Amino acid sequence: MSVHPADSEIFGALWSTAEMRALFSDATHLQLMLDVEAALARAEAKLGLVPRQVAEAITKAARIENLHKERIAEGTRETGVPVPALVSELGRAAGEEAARYIHLGATTQDILDTALVLQMRRALEYLRRDLIAFARTLAARANEYRDTPMAGRTHMQQAVPITFGLKCAVWASPLAAHVERLDQAASRALVVQFGGAAGTLAALGANGVAVAEALAQEVGLGMPDLPWHVARDTVAEIVALLGLVCGSLSKFALDVTLLMQTEVAEVFEPHVAGGGGSSTMPQKRNPVAAEYIIAAARGVHALMPLMLTAMAQDHERATGPWQSEALALPQCFVLCAGALEHALAIAGGMTIDAARMRCNLELGGGLIMAEAVSTGLGPVMGRAAAHHALKRVSDRAIADGKTLGQALRDDAEVRRHLSDEQIDRLTDPAAYLGSAGAFVDRVVARIARLA
Repeated sequence: MSVHPADSEIFGALWSTAEMRALFSDATHLQLMLDVEAALARAEAKLGLVPRQVAEAITKAARIENLHKERIAEGTRETGVPVPALVSELGRAAGEEAARYIHLGATTQDILDTALVLQMRRALEYLRRDLIAFARTLAARANEYRDTPMAGRTHMQQAVPITFGLKCAVWASPLAAHVERLDQAASRALVVQFGGAAGTLAALGANGVAVAEALAQEVGLGMPDLPWHVARDTVAEIVALLGLVCGSLSKFALDVTLLMQTEVAEVFEPHVAGGGGSSTMPQKRNPVAAEYIIAAARGVHALMPLMLTAMAQDHERATGPWQSEALALPQCFVLCAGALEHALAIAGGMTIDAARMRCNLELGGGLIMAEAVSTGLGPVMGRAAAHHALKRVSDRAIADGKTLGQALRDDAEVRRHLSDEQIDRLTDPAAYLGSAGAFVDRVVARIARLA
C-alpha cells in the first residue's frame, strides 16, 4: 500500500483526479522549478545582467528529460532541499558558460515557493472549473425540482415541508461564494517569491526590485510588496479555503447518505452494475462516493491546523514550519479535487424519487402540517392558543393512531374555527412551502452569473 492512498495505482482514483495527482507529482514540481530558473535567466537578460544567448541556452536546457533525477534525489538527501542539485544538473545540461549565470541572486526558497505558486495557480484553475460545474449541476436540479415537496428535517425528525429544489439550492449556494473567495484569495496568493538570502536581494545591488518584477512578468504572477519567505498567510489562506470547500462538499455528501437510507430512499447515487455493492450482501447499494467525499473532507480539515501553525516562522528563514507545509498543502489540493469529482458525479447522475418524497410526507399521518394549521388558526384563536390547541390535537392523533386531519375534525374547539375544506387546505404539504421557490430562483440566478 502507498504511503498516501492518492498515490496508489489501486486506490488513487478513489481519492483524487488524475490531473491533480499529476500536477503534484515529482516530475511536475521539478519541471516548474526549472521553469522558474529559466524565467529568472530571461528576466535578468532583459536587464543586461545575463547574456541573452546564455538565457536562451538555460531555457532550452531547462527540461526535466535533460537532467539526471537520481542525482537530484541524492543531492536532496544531502542538503535537505532539491535546488542546489537541480541547479548543478541544469548547469551541466546548459553548458559551462551558462552554468555561471544560473540562479543569479536567488535563494533556494525563491525557486521552491515560486514553483509552488505556479502549481497552486493551475490547481486553483482546476478547482474553480469543477466548482462552477458542480454549482451549475445543482442549480439545474434545483430548478427542475423547484416545487417538488419533501419533508424538511430538523434534529433528524420531520419538521415542515420543503422542496427538493430548495435542498439542492442550499447545497449550491455556498459554491458560488467559494468561487468568489477563490478569486479573491488567488489575487493575494498568486505572486512571485524573490528575495535572495534574507529578503533584501542585496546580491543584485540596485537591480533587485527590477529583477523581481521582470521575473513576475516572465512567469505570469503578481508582484508582492516584498518577499514573503516567512509571511505565510497567503498559502495558509488557500488551504483554509480548501477546507471551506470540503466542508460544503461533506454537507452535501452527508445529506445524500441520509437520503439513501433504506427507510428514507428519496435520493440515490448514480448506480452502475456492481457499484456500491457488498462482498456478502448482493442487495446493497452503498453511498460509496459520498463516503469518500466525507473521508477526504476530514483529511483536509485535519491538515489545516498544520498550515496555520506553520505561519509561526522564525526570523528570516524558518527552521521547520516552512518544511512542514509540504506535508499538508499538496494533500489538501489532491483530496479536495477528489471530493469535488465525486460530488459532481453524484449531482449529475443521482436518482430522485419524488413519489417516495410524497409518501414520506404522509408517514406521520399529516403531523408534519401541525405548524401550518397552527399558523392558520392564529388569526382567529391567537398564536399561543392555536399552538396549544395543535399540541393537544397532535398528541391525541399519535395516541389514537389517527391522521392529523381526522384528529382536527374530532376536536370541538378546532371545529368552531375550521371547515372540512379549510382543514384539507391547511394539511396539504404543497400549500405550505412558503418562499422556497423564491429562494431557489435567487440561488439559480446567482449561479447563472458565474463565469
